[in-house]
Amino acid sequence: MLQWKKKPGDAVAIDEILIEIETDKVVLEVPAPAAGVLVALVVGDGGTVASEQVIAKIDTDGQVAVSPLQIAAIPATTAVAAAPVAASKGDVAMPAAAKLLADNGLSVGDVAGSGKDGRVTKGDVLGAVAAGAKAAPAPVAAKPPAVAAPAAPVALGDRAEQRVPMSRLRARVAERLLQSQSQNAILTTFNEVNMAPLMDMRKRFQDKFEKEHGIKLGFMSFFVKAAVAALKKFPVLNASVDGNDIVYHGYFDIGIAVGSPRGLVVPILRNADQMTFADIEKKIAEFGKKAKEGKISMDDLTGGTFSISNGGTFGSMLSTPIINPPQSAILGVHATKDRAVVENGQVVVRPINYLAMSYDHRIIDGREAVLGLVTMKEALEDPARLLFDI
Repeated sequence: MLQWKKKPGDAVAIDEILIEIETDKVVLEVPAPAAGVLVALVVGDGGTVASEQVIAKIDTDGQVAVSPLQIAAIPATTAVAAAPVAASKGDVAMPAAAKLLADNGLSVGDVAGSGKDGRVTKGDVLGAVAAGAKAAPAPVAAKPPAVAAPAAPVALGDRAEQRVPMSRLRARVAERLLQSQSQNAILTTFNEVNMAPLMDMRKRFQDKFEKEHGIKLGFMSFFVKAAVAALKKFPVLNASVDGNDIVYHGYFDIGIAVGSPRGLVVPILRNADQMTFADIEKKIAEFGKKAKEGKISMDDLTGGTFSISNGGTFGSMLSTPIINPPQSAILGVHATKDRAVVENGQVVVRPINYLAMSYDHRIIDGREAVLGLVTMKEALEDPARLLFDI
């Protein structure tokens, strides 16, 4: 839970935002269900709540001012409940996983699912068992959690320190990255792309494109289209692992890594193969705005068969991106810089971008990974290929 927008004694209007609740994926805004006076905070800042749990009370008569000391004496007629998290399939276990859960005395809720739509896979259960997961105890009466707050800075002369607890989003990102590295056999292949042809095409059409579609023509739409071309040619790059099974996806949902004030999020371009360049640019712009405002929804983040991370936005020259489970590959894009290269025996200067694709070697062989990245390179160096699907 994050900071309350109101305090006891404040008047509230119906649908006015009372508090923001942070989940492991998104931040949910909880509006007031009725107008009145906020008389009680059942759970304070930093507390942990469950879906539909009562977190505050509102006096709908709202006739008197209230102080915190008077809260207990005023009858509250309306309870504010925590916003329910959008339903997903995270409560579903794959058949092989269900048997392992039963064998180990675990329930679906005891294991974080990494499968499609959050399904629990066999690998998730094995990882949880190895980590020492235990069956959840019988439910007991809930107590309001203690308020978590950053510790005060420790005075160490001119070497001050401050201990701040991780947000739920940051903790979940950390958990998934460690899971990815421990459960996937990650390798990375690299290639360089001469961006001059793409840059020339973009320069020729960007004004007409913006006038026609109301959005600037960026580079990311070309990277998405190039990635889709490679995934079509080498379907295993678009697949995922479920236990001992390889799941080939007949659709292309591309995750675009976006930085937000609260951490990294990866919203999904669904059916990217059916999107136009304008569709892609508009959707990416929408995701960027929503991430900046903290309004990325659960639906925006659910699913994905392949991801693209653009470290070049921040000036990165080269990196080895980490796979976003349960996906099996991710493309890293970097800053385009003028570099000396050899063409036809001559040293020339070209705008070069280094591409890096990390892949799960359990199901993707080096051949498919390298040729897939070469397909992306060829599409970017000759953008007309994308128009003719060659």
